[in-house]
Amino acid sequence: MSKKDELHDDPELGDDAFFQKDADDVYRALVLRMGEGSPQPRLEPTRRVVELLGDPQRAYPIIHITGTNGKTSTSRITESILRSYGLRTGLLTSPHLVRINERIMIDGEPITNEAFVTNYRDIEPYLDMVDTELAAAGEPLLTFFEAFTALGFASFADAPVDVAVIEVGMGGEWDSTNVGDGQVAVFTPISLDHTARLGSTVSEIARTKSGIIKPAAVVVTATQPASALAELERAAELTESSLAVQGTAFELVSNTVAVGGQVITVRGLAGTYEDLFMPLFGDHQAQNAAVAIAAVESFLGGGEQMLVGDVLAEGIATATSPGRLQVIGIEPTVILDAAHNPDGALALAKAIATYFTFDEVAIVLGVLADKDARGIVSALATVAERFHVTASHSDRAIPVDDLAAIVLELTNEDATYQYDSVSQAIAAAREWAGEAPRRGVVVTGSITLLGEAMLIAEEEGWMR
Repeated sequence: MSKKDELHDDPELGDDAFFQKDADDVYRALVLRMGEGSPQPRLEPTRRVVELLGDPQRAYPIIHITGTNGKTSTSRITESILRSYGLRTGLLTSPHLVRINERIMIDGEPITNEAFVTNYRDIEPYLDMVDTELAAAGEPLLTFFEAFTALGFASFADAPVDVAVIEVGMGGEWDSTNVGDGQVAVFTPISLDHTARLGSTVSEIARTKSGIIKPAAVVVTATQPASALAELERAAELTESSLAVQGTAFELVSNTVAVGGQVITVRGLAGTYEDLFMPLFGDHQAQNAAVAIAAVESFLGGGEQMLVGDVLAEGIATATSPGRLQVIGIEPTVILDAAHNPDGALALAKAIATYFTFDEVAIVLGVLADKDARGIVSALATVAERFHVTASHSDRAIPVDDLAAIVLELTNEDATYQYDSVSQAIAAAREWAGEAPRRGVVVTGSITLLGEAMLIAEEEGWMR
């Protein structure tokens, strides 16, 4: 019996396990390229790859989503609603928590190792071809994200999907995903982040993000600062696109805390949808859902046809957003949240105070060097009894001593604890939380930290 046949005899393994080594090899080949922390402000190399591949990004309609906070959650809620309509969906998000397969979702499931490997091998010769052309021109070779974006578009065409929800990696105008033309361009709240790459003001950042608006598109935006909205209005006018703004064209009417999430009522573009249960915590998630509903209304009926009530209810009720106020442990409660900038941390702090009944909270914190650590700590200090400062394995992580110094500046010595490893930081926080009722642990600061926390919880057997 072959090794593959042996694996097929175990329903817990099968093809996905058989292709795991090859999938790991593909991931290594991708990460050897210039990393995501150093994106190139260019589109031509990605455009050249997809052109050689026959433009797979034109094989299906696209809903393109950008913004500073809430992109992934809005993308996932949008995809869930579309899937509830019976459409075969593709979802491209970044970064991943544990496995790279999470970034390419087909019909609500991560791409299989077999499809991941097969599709990569199909496009690899074309990646090599473009690398050769770039080297001859004296330009940097394809980056991780450029190659990965091409893989995502090709995977969706191979599936095939009926619609793809595409989350921008960074910015918009020159982001690799912008080789695709979104019929609907969606903007979540825009604020300061990645200032070294996108600009030092909200206006500059919004201008870069507005580059995803294509001619005659439908634009749906969350409530924005005046300077950001002005840029979106300018871009919509230049491209002769329609613009629907949260607060006027549509709005979140209400949201109330419920067991396991919240109940929302949304006035959409075409009608009002009442008492929808959503298994996600946080007022910001309710706002994300309102944007997602308007995006789907725009896609399916041009914003003029109400969504089917029970279908929408199913889509909202089955939406998930891993790493976003996700409860992964109980007794004591451990929550993961991907807040990695001050606005995200403020939303997290508000949600902890509103949706949970903790008397005291320990924050396990690890932040990357290109982030506003001081702003993050300031926002979280309002709900934190103590900070367990650590660092993920990312080479971009702020060293523990440096991050602890920032925490000490903004809190006090009694509230600051340092740990050399994520596992030590979490173990100490869980031990402290278990010593008294109504204590909780929140792990936050970066996606890389959350990914390590999930693996620790799974390996130690306390993952919910």
